[in-house]
Amino acid sequence: MSVFAEALGLVFQPFVLLVILGSAAFGMFVGAIPGLTATMATALLVPITFFMDPVPAIAAIVTATAMAIFAGDIPGALLRMPGTPASAAYVEDAYAMTRAGRSEEALGAALVFSAIGGIFGTIVLMTLSPVLAEVALKFSSFEYFWLVVLGLSCAIFVSPGSVARGLIALLIGLFAATVGIENPAGQPRYTFGSVELLAGVQFIPAMIGLFAVSEVLRSLVDATRRPAIVPDRGSGIFRRQWANLRAYPWQTLRGSALGTAIGALPGAGADIAAWISYAVSKRFSREPRKFGTGHVEGLVEAGASNNGAVSGAWIPALVFGIPGDSITAIVIGVLYIKGINPGPTVFINDPQLIYAVFVVFLLANVIMLPLGWVAIKAAGTILAIPRNVLMPIILMFCIVGAFAINNSVFGVGVMLVFGVLGFLMDENDIPIAPAILGLVLGPMLERNFITSMIKADGSFLAFFERPIAAGLGLFTFAVWCIPAVAWAIRRRRDA
Repeated sequence: MSVFAEALGLVFQPFVLLVILGSAAFGMFVGAIPGLTATMATALLVPITFFMDPVPAIAAIVTATAMAIFAGDIPGALLRMPGTPASAAYVEDAYAMTRAGRSEEALGAALVFSAIGGIFGTIVLMTLSPVLAEVALKFSSFEYFWLVVLGLSCAIFVSPGSVARGLIALLIGLFAATVGIENPAGQPRYTFGSVELLAGVQFIPAMIGLFAVSEVLRSLVDATRRPAIVPDRGSGIFRRQWANLRAYPWQTLRGSALGTAIGALPGAGADIAAWISYAVSKRFSREPRKFGTGHVEGLVEAGASNNGAVSGAWIPALVFGIPGDSITAIVIGVLYIKGINPGPTVFINDPQLIYAVFVVFLLANVIMLPLGWVAIKAAGTILAIPRNVLMPIILMFCIVGAFAINNSVFGVGVMLVFGVLGFLMDENDIPIAPAILGLVLGPMLERNFITSMIKADGSFLAFFERPIAAGLGLFTFAVWCIPAVAWAIRRRRDA
């Protein structure tokens, strides 16, 4: 108890609280701009943390990350331009609610249930860290392969429209992910002699193009026949959320738990967690046909999963010094610079620091509510701007964002190419979100498949020899087969 009191004393100091507030506003701002991710927000904070003690340095990163993950939902709901790949999982529902005059309800759900998921993940981080980290360490390339396949499968089945169109979109993303240096032979693939393409297609410019630039093109082409967005009917940011919590308590708990568990797997992160949670929500929903049309249920579960995964990613980082995602990889580097070695010994040598991290997590998710309210109210004014004024401004920000990734004009070219591709996909009713997930998870799929085949000496049976891998593999096959079996039974019954 004395350690916890000492941790409270470390956190509740004027300077630390000021750092938390400032990094929260910074994370909210960065996350709300399409193309600027939570990882980028964290990386930009690192030079500043060099001049801080360990507690305020970690507090700045924790707070900025939590805010940026939520803030990615703001442009997704208002403009159909998700700020993160995780936000793309439920962007169609959020944007449909905005078009129906329910933008504050959609963003309120994302805000409240992100905070709930983050608090749940923090409680798990405080109580079950060693147990979950031990399970995470049992994941090898075989388990990760099935986890990625499961995430890609979910992208197909949760896509609005037919499964065939979702599969086409996913294959487009997977093909784009094959561009670059071949794994493991080191041979260039589909680079056409371009030095820039040797590094592959960067998903940030591609995502900006597929969502943002394609939306700009649609606004130009469909200016006359595109229905106007209904002004918000004053539904309120928090007014409907208690009713949503009472209507979807199991979805909230399931999304928080699933997000935390997936986040605890090194390299998985919030992207896979959000997509799988959204798919699970649709699969077990009483109203699955409403998903993609402005149904809040998917936002509740996937939103809770988002920030649950943020907390979960710290479990292997703190317990074993193994980064759960790119953000915790940066955090481990900061801890080493401060002379702290993450791993089992940190719980013995610096327990007050670990408890301080827990307190910061709880505090960050609590202050997310008032700061998120301010951000949503401020962002809501975007809807009042005429689209012929708004779209050129958005295009300018898109160009700046794509250029800033590597300070290269090539990123702008990638953005424009994918913008045209996204426009053509939308015109033919092919969903865009699965393409983004294919581009993000494609390299991970290939790397784990090839690594596993090398380990197994080319035997496919090795993918089912380990208990966890076999369970994930069978579950993935069940996800593939159940819809086909259900369709066949319905067809036979109708006949």
